[in-house]
Amino acid sequence: MSMPPPNGTGRASLVGAGPGDPELLTVKALRRIESADVLLYDKLVDPRILDLAPAHARRIDVGKRCGRHEMSQAAINRLIVAHAQAGAHVVRLKGGDPMVFGRAGEELEALAAAGVVAEVVPGITVACAAAAGMGMPLTQRGYSRSLHLITGHGADEVLPAHDWNALAACDGTIAIYMGGRTLGQVTQRLLAAGLDPSTPAIAIENATLATERRLPGTVADIAGRVVAAAVTGPTLVLVGRVVALRRRDAVESAMNEVRSRAA
Repeated sequence: MSMPPPNGTGRASLVGAGPGDPELLTVKALRRIESADVLLYDKLVDPRILDLAPAHARRIDVGKRCGRHEMSQAAINRLIVAHAQAGAHVVRLKGGDPMVFGRAGEELEALAAAGVVAEVVPGITVACAAAAGMGMPLTQRGYSRSLHLITGHGADEVLPAHDWNALAACDGTIAIYMGGRTLGQVTQRLLAAGLDPSTPAIAIENATLATERRLPGTVADIAGRVVAAAVTGPTLVLVGRVVALRRRDAVESAMNEVRSRAA
């Protein structure tokens, strides 16, 4: 394995790249990227963010997408450890926040076992970014008393055994990550558990990017709308009464600004 020249004591930074738009990087994330010797990045990281790394930094695509895994998590762990032990500053760059469905906990365990100094740099998770882009609160008095982040698939690519009764009764907002392939099952479970079929829902594909699409509906029909729209990009689904509060008048102006920046 070819290693970069060390810049001092090896270390690892597990960095959240945010939901996509480079302007939503934190200052700390930017500084870590700019000081990287090795950049291990996911497919969800925008290429413009990768361009912020130094010219000498080695870039390694270790991206995983639902159903299309390029490298196993164990292999990624070994790669981070090996480069850090060789003296490099390794930046493990993840879409969103590394601690929200980002497997950063598994990487921290591997780094600790190897005696490698590591840090976590948080990023804006897509539920917050997507809601902000629509002028929609995730919680609001009289509408939503809680926020629940759930994943649509587990390590075995099947629907996890969530407490559907609790989710249906929570009177809060449900954010469904990585649910493109199992959304029909998710909504069926929520309806069977007693969630009102008319509960507003919205699917957001490629949140914060120029290619973002928003598909509004209800919990009863959102899965069908996603299929009909032939959604292929990473998609978040928000379910709850707060979805009705999104500012439709602000949507197009915000999206036009995103598109003009990307042009």
